Amino acid sequence: MNKKPKKQLKNLALLSGIAFQMGATIYLGAYGGKWLDAHYNTTEKKPFTIVCTLLAVGISLYIVLQQVKKLHK
Repeated sequence: MNKKPKKQLKNLALLSGIAFQMGATIYLGAYGGKWLDAHYNTTEKKPFTIVCTLLAVGISLYIVLQQVKKLHK
């Protein structure tokens, strides 16, 4: 029996999960930043929202790159 279709299906499932993981990470970063801005009353310039969102984007990109590296092994 050929294992290639099974491996392709597994890779497809992993790649589709990456998009949801990225979305969740970025959403949580933005939500946390909004919460910090509201807590410290900095809602005018929103520094925490900006920093936390950018940090979440960086973290999610790093995680995606690590998962793609693992797929190629």
